[in-house]
Amino acid sequence: MSLAGKSIIVTGGTSGIGEGCVKHLASLGAKVVAPSVQPAEGGILEAAERQAGRAVSLVYADISREEDVRGLVAQALKLHGRVDALVSSAGVLRMGKITEFDDAAWDAVMGVNVKGNLWLAKHLAPVMASHGGGVFCLVTSVAAFVGFPNHSLYCASKAALEALVRSLAVEMAGSVRVVGVCPGTIDTPMLAASCRGWDKPVAEIYAEVEKRIPVRRLGTPLDMARAIAFLLSDEAGYINATCLVMDGGTLALPPW
Repeated sequence: MSLAGKSIIVTGGTSGIGEGCVKHLASLGAKVVAPSVQPAEGGILEAAERQAGRAVSLVYADISREEDVRGLVAQALKLHGRVDALVSSAGVLRMGKITEFDDAAWDAVMGVNVKGNLWLAKHLAPVMASHGGGVFCLVTSVAAFVGFPNHSLYCASKAALEALVRSLAVEMAGSVRVVGVCPGTIDTPMLAASCRGWDKPVAEIYAEVEKRIPVRRLGTPLDMARAIAFLLSDEAGYINATCLVMDGGTLALPPW
């Protein structure tokens, strides 16, 4: 399963699943371009990876803005001459009751989680096609299937990505293979943020959740990165238009 020398863009690469992908894909020999709106965190990550002899380049970009995505693609081409794959991990969470919904929340969540992927597809698909093809991997969530309270907007955005995986795979057939990963409870800063406001410490909440997951632990960014590496590889060449659920068996649980 060789990704050595492949040029891969990983959005959201300075935190959580995205950061895990940057590190793992780079360790496999990929040339990783990591767009982020967190320049401090990105600079630390880039320096550490380069010191380890890995090809990681930080690019400041807000994927909800078309001009930033256009610039990101141009920079990736300048660095490596081609783009072989995309891991779209950037995501925004806004919690709150639907009675508190407003345009600012919509623009933040849908702008990154959904529109950002449309901009990426618009500007990356022609580039990949011109170099013989490529792979998109979108990071969705079990939130697409589960009605989490106070998460209506986030759930809706992830359900949109599930549909986007299928539609993009058909629209870009023959040039871009499109897959997704659907994480469950993964130990990331976003998961910790979703626990704010509870009357229990985060560690206690995690311990209770682990007891209910059939594999009896939280997932890790490395769990996700290993699966994504496979999906990007030629060994997964017949996997298309579908999402791999990685939830430790959570969705199989009965409702009692």
